[in-house]
This record gives sequence, C-alpha cells and structure tokens, in this order.
Amino acid sequence: MNKRLLMALLFSLILVLTACGGGDTDSKEDDASTDSSQSTEANIPDANNEVNLVATNFSLGQDVYTVKAGEEVKVTLTNEEGHHGISIDEFDVEIQGDGEATFTPTEPGEYKIYCNIMCGTGHDEMVATLIVQ
Repeated sequence: MNKRLLMALLFSLILVLTACGGGDTDSKEDDASTDSSQSTEANIPDANNEVNLVATNFSLGQDVYTVKAGEEVKVTLTNEEGHHGISIDEFDVEIQGDGEATFTPTEPGEYKIYCNIMCGTGHDEMVATLIVQ
C-alpha cells in the first residue's frame, strides 16, 4: 500500500512540474537560440534607452537589449506568463513582479539580466544581455 501511495505522489509531482514548465515550442524559440549563438555586430539592435522586458515561462522577451552609456535607462518588466523578476547586479537593478527601475550606465560593456525569482525548471534559461554602447 505504501508503494502505491509513494508512486501516486511521485507521478503527481512529475505532472505538476511538467505543467508549470509547459509552453509553446515553435520555430521562434529555435530562431532565438540560433541568433543568441551568433554574436556579431549585425545581430545587435539599435540602442534605445527604454528596455521593455516581457517575461514568460521561460524567456525575458529578447536575448539582447542595447542602451547608450551616460544616458538614463528605464527598465520595465511585465509578467505575461508566470511570476518573474529581474536583476542587473552591476547597476543595482532589482524588480520583482511587474515594475520599473531607472539607472545610468557609465561604462560600455555587456551585462547580464537574469530572473531573480525561482520560477521552475526553465529558470536558468531566463537570461538576457544588456549591451551598453
């Protein structure tokens, strides 16, 4: 009897975890993963000092966001699917849930944007790059 209960609980846990990480897997994700592996200047979008992140399970919208050094940057996070937050450690940016933050980057470079709320099995994939030009 205990084996049956244990198996039922294990199966239920697997079912719940699978449902939490589900989503559409279409060619857009395949294209995005291909683009992120190519780090050429042609793939870097024009700088815009408004960064609008739309979080879903398990994506921050784009792989790369570009801003200009020396100008104030406004970061907005909208949770479209799931509950997420973001951090950019070098600029002391931390948003949990929907929200916004501002900062002024002074040093050009590449900085990591990552989800700061444990959100499931795809949590580690919720990473984007902020390029400061």
